[in-house]
Amino acid sequence: MNTAHNILLASHGTDGALAAEQMTLKLCNKGSHLHHLIVVPTLWKGMTGDDWLNNGSTRDTFRRYLEAELGREVDEHISRVSQAATEHELNYSNDVIIGEPNECLLDASKKNSFDLIIVGSPRPKGKQGLRSRMVTDLITQNITVPILIVPYPSEQYD
Repeated sequence: MNTAHNILLASHGTDGALAAEQMTLKLCNKGSHLHHLIVVPTLWKGMTGDDWLNNGSTRDTFRRYLEAELGREVDEHISRVSQAATEHELNYSNDVIIGEPNECLLDASKKNSFDLIIVGSPRPKGKQGLRSRMVTDLITQNITVPILIVPYPSEQYD
């Protein structure tokens, strides 16, 4: 029997996060609350390409472009998960935070009385992309809520 009615889902659209989203939808009962946490790693905050952008105007233009792209991606993630939550008759809320992923997850877990936290597993070695390292020693030593780490999808699903 499923007893998790208030779930924190940490997801940002990678393959591992998408697997976590699917598992969350399977585990939630109708009427449950799904809180979606999207963490934009701090490394993006200073990403201006200073090494090749040689004047302030060009750097500002690039920064605005990058912020717009990140914003568009975050909006797409929110829309996708929100729509799935609605289809599964779940109450949905979200937070978008800039910070260190593990610290943001730990902070978010303390702000509400969640029954379960669901995250995707890290990207396997050899797979391209950013490794956000959400579940670290900081999390495993300080978390007070059960955490489900959903396995990375196998090659047959790629």
